[in-house]
Amino acid sequence: MSVTQAAVIPAAAHLELVAIEVARLAAAFVLDHADRATALRTKSTPTDVVTETDLASESLIRRELQARCPGSTIVGEEYDDMVGSNEIGWIVDPIDGTVNFLYGLPVVSVSIAASLGGQIVAGAVADTRSGQVYSARLGGGARLGDNELSVSNPTGLSTALIGTGFAYDAEIRREQAHVLTQLLPTCRDIRCMGSAALNLCFVAAGLLDGYFERDIKLYDYAAGALIAAEAGAVVHPRNDQTDLTWAATPPIASGLAKLIGA
Repeated sequence: MSVTQAAVIPAAAHLELVAIEVARLAAAFVLDHADRATALRTKSTPTDVVTETDLASESLIRRELQARCPGSTIVGEEYDDMVGSNEIGWIVDPIDGTVNFLYGLPVVSVSIAASLGGQIVAGAVADTRSGQVYSARLGGGARLGDNELSVSNPTGLSTALIGTGFAYDAEIRREQAHVLTQLLPTCRDIRCMGSAALNLCFVAAGLLDGYFERDIKLYDYAAGALIAAEAGAVVHPRNDQTDLTWAATPPIASGLAKLIGA
């Protein structure tokens, strides 16, 4: 059964509210455990850590989503996919910024995106430290709480503040360092804050003019990419041809794309 356009609009509004509610609950849970963070194991590399709180947060999110939308499919960072019985899907990052969380740094988020028939239609990203929630729905704009979001309007790349992040793989980091040598002399400055989801939301809010990162996963960017796009950003998530995800306010999009090899 396909999802019709007429069904998407009211459904997306409902799914946005669910994502906001559950992201807020999970963010409060993560913050409550911030002073007890310890590494449980690693994944792709010795620097790619998982904490007990990552697992507990995802378990909480899965329970709450199933309670509100029974039969949903859930794809998360820490557990196997849960295949549902309807058209609703969820893409979950229980802690985006786990290394920050482990070290006690404040840039940590919870990201939840909703899909209908495979299309992402809503999402929420909760800043665990402040409790603020960024959200959006397809065709319905982006918000921080009740305030509508809109991207910045810099005069050019030379006055643009750009966010980025670094892969866990050492070889990719070497290539990323080369890109930085091309970009840094050209823009206002670069920030590396450790949460892809929040970086995309910062673009949406005009706190960054652009953002790019290689080798991030769907659960890292699914909600944030929709939020940035609905706020007016040019957004290019990774695809089969490239592992680069980037977003930028329109005045600098083409210039940034050239410099980062997009």
